[in-house]
Amino acid sequence: MPDPSVSPAVPAPWLTIVGIGEDGLAGLGDAAKAAIAGAEIVFGGARHLELAADAISGERHAWLSPFERSVEAVLAARGRPVVVLASGDPFFYGVGVTLSRKIPRSEMIVVPAPSSFSLAASRMGWALQDTVCVSLHGRPLDLIRPHLHPGSCILALTSDGDGPAALAALLAETGFGASTLSVLEALGGVRERVSTHRADRFALEDIDMLNVCAVEVAAAGTARVLPLTPGLDDALFEHDGQITKREVRALTLSALAPRRGELLWDIGAGSGSIGIEWMLADPSLQAIAIEAAPERAARIRHNAAQFGVPGLSVVEGNAPGALAGLPTPDAIFIGGGGSEDGVFDAAVAALKPGGRMVANAVTTEMEAVLLAAQAKLGGTLVRIDIARAAPVGTMTGWRPAMPVTQWSWVKPAKE
Repeated sequence: MPDPSVSPAVPAPWLTIVGIGEDGLAGLGDAAKAAIAGAEIVFGGARHLELAADAISGERHAWLSPFERSVEAVLAARGRPVVVLASGDPFFYGVGVTLSRKIPRSEMIVVPAPSSFSLAASRMGWALQDTVCVSLHGRPLDLIRPHLHPGSCILALTSDGDGPAALAALLAETGFGASTLSVLEALGGVRERVSTHRADRFALEDIDMLNVCAVEVAAAGTARVLPLTPGLDDALFEHDGQITKREVRALTLSALAPRRGELLWDIGAGSGSIGIEWMLADPSLQAIAIEAAPERAARIRHNAAQFGVPGLSVVEGNAPGALAGLPTPDAIFIGGGGSEDGVFDAAVAALKPGGRMVANAVTTEMEAVLLAAQAKLGGTLVRIDIARAAPVGTMTGWRPAMPVTQWSWVKPAKE
């Protein structure tokens, strides 16, 4: 029987992850160079391997496609001296993050170099802590949309030489054409070049594949600026009338109380406004919009892209059947269709213990469901009455909107 007073042996570090810049070996310290020289196997992109070629004495393995094959190859070499070469800081949108999901921290040594964002900020003279850093490398350009606020400074890592022009086009199309767009190419190397342009007059060609765009945001009066608070203007969404209205939406998001890393189900999503605003609250949040009507599902996808949350998942189908097999949610919102047979009970059953559920009713049928739920499960009922000023002849009066009954509930944690 093992002696509990003796700690289990911790494997010695066998993997060294070295961040390397465009200046190659000249930019590395002695420890990084020694690790490369002493490695039996060196993994990296073809460019990385070329930059470090003079120091490599072991086997060279360029990254494979799909990348998971290379991760398996690294794991297969466990216990042997291995070096992985990465661009800049391996733990800032880098390969270090991927490998750390498979390899304990105690088994690796990391020698970072300045990231592309750090180098770009130093060239621009920007305080990095006050700058928005967005990776658009292999990711949709739409991710930059929530950050487009007048006066903001944004550093965006692109995928290739076509990225800056595509970004400039997006800025011009959304009312930010007056923004200053600087393209910083091959930072830290002999090919480094920095040029500055107005977004709506962008005409730079032959851009290096390795580039970062620095955007100083300027907005026209018609620019699509997305406010930071919940309850966005209904006019920002494309919809057919099936939308949780602005004021009710703000109260609904408050009741759903999003927390970092959580998943929301939006059942009967309509225009997708609840799921979209949930995801805008924090980049770590995820949402699944369940919508039966194909044209509305397509509209949700379009809205999600326009709001810079293209990762919103859309499931086409009727609940409760469409809920089968979905990841367990931390929160659920039920809008349209909640009174249909089986939907409410299926949502309650699927919700994670300790999770939150919010349901809104404008029909008497759905209100009856919520009254029964409150009587059986508890929770909170709120009546939301909103009136808007509107012309009455030559004068102004109040026109009430349909009242909304909102039920909020926290599912009891398992004992």
